[in-house]
Amino acid sequence: MTTMDLVGKLLQAVFGLGGFALLVVVLLLVLDREATALRSIIGRIVAAAVVLVATLASQLGLLDGVGWLTDQVRTAILLIGWPLTASLLIGLLLELAPERMRRSGRLAAHVLAAAAVVVGALVIEGAGETTIGAWPWAAALTISIVAVLGFTASRDDDSKPMLVFLVPAVALLTLGLIYPALRTALLAFTNAQGEFNGLDNFVWMFTQGTALVTLANTVVWVVLVPLVSTIVGLAYAVFIDKSAGEKVFKMLVFLPMAISFVGAGIIWKFMYAYRGPQQDQIGLINQILVLFGGDPQQILQNSPTNTLALIIVMIWIQTGFAMTVLSAAIKGVPTEQIEAASLDGASPWQRFTNVTVPGIRSSIVVVVTTISIATLKVFDIVRTMTGGNFDTSVVANEMYTQAFRAGEPGRGAALALILFVLVLPIVLYNVRILRQQREIR
Repeated sequence: MTTMDLVGKLLQAVFGLGGFALLVVVLLLVLDREATALRSIIGRIVAAAVVLVATLASQLGLLDGVGWLTDQVRTAILLIGWPLTASLLIGLLLELAPERMRRSGRLAAHVLAAAAVVVGALVIEGAGETTIGAWPWAAALTISIVAVLGFTASRDDDSKPMLVFLVPAVALLTLGLIYPALRTALLAFTNAQGEFNGLDNFVWMFTQGTALVTLANTVVWVVLVPLVSTIVGLAYAVFIDKSAGEKVFKMLVFLPMAISFVGAGIIWKFMYAYRGPQQDQIGLINQILVLFGGDPQQILQNSPTNTLALIIVMIWIQTGFAMTVLSAAIKGVPTEQIEAASLDGASPWQRFTNVTVPGIRSSIVVVVTTISIATLKVFDIVRTMTGGNFDTSVVANEMYTQAFRAGEPGRGAALALILFVLVLPIVLYNVRILRQQREIR
């Protein structure tokens, strides 16, 4: 079959779809259906045409010359395209049905399309002839979520226009966030060969020495970094408040925030650099030790102080963030309250603890929770400075090591799941505080 024959078949399919759509539009006009229905039908025609063209192009081999389209992607296009095209065509026919039947029918058509994709993927994987990758599973989940979203939004006319904006966002979130999260959660219960192994990965995490050190290090990071960063940032914001060089002082502390974690790691690695006792030290910290009569130390190799040395880097970066947010919050505290406390004979410390801190409590919560989340996910600093060696690894670094270095994706997924469980309460608490603030306002 020549290329022209293939193009001819493709055009025939498109014209056939156009004729079918035209027939539905004519019937809608005969039934005197409102303009909203016509807009809906046009949207479905365009969607069905795009899906059908892509599917037929893959089926007829017109996409064989495209380099990035692997066999997995072509198989996925066929597996997804035909059920999705069928569901869109059913949606076109349902425009002729009563409103209640239309809503339920569209939902059922799309859910069945998702089920057809899943069944087809299972059949192909069971045959073992080819690997299909993750695309069909992600597409089935996306179709299902979009179908439920459309069913919910179609209850009233005010919600329908929102679908134009929500559907692309939901599709991207499903493909890039929800599906990978679900797949990671399932992967956490498998071994290196992809076989189900129950809770073995989690048992390893809480029984093996290296994994326990990793968890302990993560706890130390999460306790010290937010606490010290917030205290130092708050103290600095109070001391420089309304001073002559306030802007310059703020800039000096905020500068590390402009540096990437990798860049900060490299800078501090030079700061901690070690040479033998008989050599000139190039690391600032060891040079200071030598000047005061001490011996140079292998700071990044001596456990457990090496973990504290890495934590200092994170504190150095996050203090600027804490200072900036809390300084802005301090300026929002009413001057009248501070002056009233001063007239009542309150000392500076009493004014700070009884007036300033209560006035900026919500900002302190935001700073602590934000830094805590960033600390739980810290990877760059550890990877750059020690590579997780010498008992300095944290959960995020160990997750990478197990999944991509040790050939244990199940253990890496289990660590990712633990990381998610640790971050989730902090996020929910932060959302709750922000919602309370919005209600007060």
